[in-house]
Amino acid sequence: MLDLTKKPFNLGSDDIKWVGDTISSMTKEEKIAQLFCLVAYTSEEGYLDYLSKNLKIGGIMCRVMTTREVVETVTRLQSSSKVPMLISANLEAGGSGVSTEGTRLGCEMAVAATGKTEYAKALGDICGSEGAALGINWAFAPIADIDKNFRNPITNTRTFGSDPETVGACALEYVKAVQSHGLAAAIKHFPGDGVDERDQHLVSSVNDLTVEEWDKTYGKIYIRAIDEGVKTVMVGHIMLPEYSKKLCPSISDGDILPASLSREIVTGLLREKLGFNGLVVTDSTTMAGFAIAMERRRAVPAAIAAGCDMFLFTKNLEEDIGYMTAGVDDGTITAERLDEAVTRILALKASLGLHKKDNAPSLEKAEKIVGCAEHRALAAKCADESITLVKNNENIIPVTPEKYRRVLFYAIESEAGQMGYGVDTGANARLMKELTDAGFEVTKFVPKPGFEGMMASAEEVKNSYDLIIYSANMATKSNQTVVRIEWCQPMGANVPTYISSVPTVFISLENPYHLLDVPRVKTYINTYGSTDEILDALVDKLTGKSKFKGKSPVDAFCGKWDTHL
Repeated sequence: MLDLTKKPFNLGSDDIKWVGDTISSMTKEEKIAQLFCLVAYTSEEGYLDYLSKNLKIGGIMCRVMTTREVVETVTRLQSSSKVPMLISANLEAGGSGVSTEGTRLGCEMAVAATGKTEYAKALGDICGSEGAALGINWAFAPIADIDKNFRNPITNTRTFGSDPETVGACALEYVKAVQSHGLAAAIKHFPGDGVDERDQHLVSSVNDLTVEEWDKTYGKIYIRAIDEGVKTVMVGHIMLPEYSKKLCPSISDGDILPASLSREIVTGLLREKLGFNGLVVTDSTTMAGFAIAMERRRAVPAAIAAGCDMFLFTKNLEEDIGYMTAGVDDGTITAERLDEAVTRILALKASLGLHKKDNAPSLEKAEKIVGCAEHRALAAKCADESITLVKNNENIIPVTPEKYRRVLFYAIESEAGQMGYGVDTGANARLMKELTDAGFEVTKFVPKPGFEGMMASAEEVKNSYDLIIYSANMATKSNQTVVRIEWCQPMGANVPTYISSVPTVFISLENPYHLLDVPRVKTYINTYGSTDEILDALVDKLTGKSKFKGKSPVDAFCGKWDTHL
């Protein structure tokens, strides 16, 4: 029997009665619908009514929309839903995770680079206050992964870094802050990403730490959050083979499953060993890491049978609901397991007070809070304290127009830009304009066509420019395998080959590990983002108006000896 009076639900008798009465009144189909958390890209009323009135799903995740669209979406869903809905968003870096007008305080790595956990609290406060104003009651954050492997294509700046103690302390501050605003935190991605160099969007990835190593790192982080009362945990499509073997000694390698489908990891490790009593939600089940583990008709109910309470997204809505229903009918999901999952879903809603209030947000209030001046000022402070001068072997900082007026600017921009959702931020164009406004004469590098013997002469470059600036805006994103610089043709025309003759500064706006590809650059800077606040702070630091204050939360030298030269 679930004890709903204990952490993280802490329900009183009236709340428990509401949970019991609600589940008793539900049909089998309504219980199954509560297991699903789907996605909203639109405020179109017909689609939203279908989800809330017809299907009666348990929750939805909002993708980024305008503030007005978010308010309209949430209002429509909550006003038409018989049981209040969980409304979630990826509030990882600020209110910008749900509203285009929201504040982006900074990615988790920027927060950690300040060296102050107060910024992790500020991140939770901004996500909590802006999220609550928009009607969001569930934050899919914090990311508590450890960026142990610099080649991992998905963790990177989304994490608080590679030090487990820092990750744990910052994650804890976020949880406390965001939950103080009436949102449930979802610490992710259990049992821990960042060890492998593969992306669970594309393959079932592996955390191959020993039991002892895991207990000392990821295990400690989750225990701290559980003890604090984190309400939910998001389980990834990540295998933890050493723990699977420990908890199920007879298991064969071929039978080890990603955590989202693994009873020994969800129930045995998370529930029983770590003592987590809250709600467990899968990561997106559209990911290949989930889909390739077994036939989908088996996988859909298997996730709930393993101990997960909510099923995030669907490949095909009607088909996946059919698979879940079949899993209940054939006993894959027992009646007891179904009721347990639905009880936790309702208990989470009750713990947030959703059953006692009107959950429709106010547009007027949202417009006052979302992206407010106070939050923007915090974003500027975070930028000022996080930007990191990783390497300064030539001591050319500060670079002023008086010393280095003529600048050759190499812009390296990934197609997807800052957030990895197909949006080109134009950050390098903005940076060039800010440098020009600061008094520099900036020329953008354009490779000349041709082959050996037809390129610009070395003396021409040396005599024409006082300074070379590289600016790489290449964010990690899902559904890719590497984030490495692809140099221009012909013959890597934009590779830093003039570092011995022209002072050169390399700036990475998004990825802290580019020294791997430019090891001999003498001056290297990580900014952990490309917002206006970051670019303003960067130019101030380049020109000596502000000191560099950040400290790298990861090994920016990638463990290579030549990157220090």
